[in-house]
Amino acid sequence: MTTDAAMKRQVWLLLFCQALMHTTIVGQAVMAALIGHSLAENKALATLPIAIQMTATMAASIPAGIIFSRLGRRAGFTVGALAAFAGSLIFAFGVWAGDFLIYTLGAIPAGLGFGIGQHYRFAASEVAPPAFRARAIGLVMTGGVLSAGLGPELVKATTDLFMPHLFLGTYLAMAVLPLICLVLLGFTRLPPPPARNAGGAPVSEIIARPGFIAAAAAGMVAFGSMNLLMTSTPLEMMLCGFQVSASATVIQVHALAMYGPGFFTGRLIQRFGARRIIVVGVVLNVLCIALGVSGRSYTHFLVALGLLGVGWNFMFVGATTLLGSAHAPEERVRAQAANDLLVFGTVACTAFLSGALHAGAGWDAMNLAVLPPLVAVLGLLLWQRLRRAPPAVAAAE
Repeated sequence: MTTDAAMKRQVWLLLFCQALMHTTIVGQAVMAALIGHSLAENKALATLPIAIQMTATMAASIPAGIIFSRLGRRAGFTVGALAAFAGSLIFAFGVWAGDFLIYTLGAIPAGLGFGIGQHYRFAASEVAPPAFRARAIGLVMTGGVLSAGLGPELVKATTDLFMPHLFLGTYLAMAVLPLICLVLLGFTRLPPPPARNAGGAPVSEIIARPGFIAAAAAGMVAFGSMNLLMTSTPLEMMLCGFQVSASATVIQVHALAMYGPGFFTGRLIQRFGARRIIVVGVVLNVLCIALGVSGRSYTHFLVALGLLGVGWNFMFVGATTLLGSAHAPEERVRAQAANDLLVFGTVACTAFLSGALHAGAGWDAMNLAVLPPLVAVLGLLLWQRLRRAPPAVAAAE
């Protein structure tokens, strides 16, 4: 097998692992607010489980960085798959027992597994040569296309398998997915951990670079705004009289829009640059907000969430690519862990705010709250472009 063919084989294996890990979160996006609403006495806590899951995703960044730097990518991804497996089983037990507390506890290992799984995109950038790096990141993220198809369909097919315990069968089915991921990991050839004495700048210096700040901010706003609106969409649709199948289809289209562009986002970045693609993503998010506040028909929800998905893809893949130019190779684990800590910290905050903001201020206010951060990203991109990169970063570029 040629070197080029071997590299592409690794990228495709990482793509399928990404798809399996993301299927659990796509299915969770369909179910979590509905289950929380049915189990919690205080309906403002409906999105608490997904909020805790995103907090655990944020918290996974530091231990993931330690495991990846000391034991390598394979060990880290194995821990992530086992955590996702445990989370699905605890979710299932909470649904069977009708206990909101137990159900919420399942969010901790599930979030840890999802957080570690986010590093598949970084692993793809490491197995690919620099010229192919943006395309490798985008291609691995298209694994979400498979999860977009599988996640909602899994929910539809298994919702009432164990009546009267809605969604019990879904979580039992989802527990199988990380086990399949473990099998695929056995066929991957991942780079070894960096040398302990590799050197590089400390984290405090890395996160102060304009390139890092712009990349992290774009990723934070991309994921935070997407999570804020996506999490409450099934709940808003339920209050508008739509059935679970309708909201599942909307989330499915949204997930397809999130990951489908990955087939060509990398090429667009190669041609136009990461900053310009991020700006296009910002514009698409603004269009989503405009459509979201203009009506509550099925078409409004469907098209708005589709725009939100494509906007997220352009912003997040662009931010991930931009991050690669903000650190030297020996600094990659520190930069990636710091970036994901910030990104998923933002996601956790938006998940906590989502239920309370939806219950207290309403759907329109949630949409409009996303506008200021989007404008801030445009300002940071302009600032970063006007600043000269430090010599070490220029060498890395």
